[in-house]
Amino acid sequence: MLVPIQITIRDIPNSGAIESKIQQKANKLSRYCDRINSCRVVVEVPQKHKHQGKLYTVRIDLTVPGKELVVNRVTNEDLYVAIRDAFNAARRQLSNYTHRLRGDIKVHHEPMRGKIIRIFPEQGYGFIVTPEGVEYYFHEMNVMQPTFAELHVGKWVEFLEIVAGDGLQAAQVKSLEH
Repeated sequence: MLVPIQITIRDIPNSGAIESKIQQKANKLSRYCDRINSCRVVVEVPQKHKHQGKLYTVRIDLTVPGKELVVNRVTNEDLYVAIRDAFNAARRQLSNYTHRLRGDIKVHHEPMRGKIIRIFPEQGYGFIVTPEGVEYYFHEMNVMQPTFAELHVGKWVEFLEIVAGDGLQAAQVKSLEH
């Protein structure tokens, strides 16, 4: 981590074990993002709870380039469980942040539309052409609805484009006619 961790402990007798555990967990966060500018951790017992014993609250504020990540709703009767859960949530947020930064987030493509121009029922495959004239191969295993046997030449379908070893293919083929 680039900046030292700021640890604040309120309404709890301070012990080196608590700070050591927080330091250890915070150092592990750098595995998920090496651009953490600051890390502030607050551990406290906010108020007496009427139905349960002490509830420990852990809040983590992480500053990374262009964003502040906050974990603030972690409470538990066991202080170390609250610390663990808070840092697990921070780890997930950091991981999501780095995936978005790198562009690793999965993008769902819009389905394409086309018309079946050739179908070979015995061999279990066919071809779809889009209005732009692009041809796609599809296999009976890629037909979602109706069944492959119910498809015929001239039927309009929607599908997802995939690029395979032999060229353009259609996946998740669905009929537009019900």
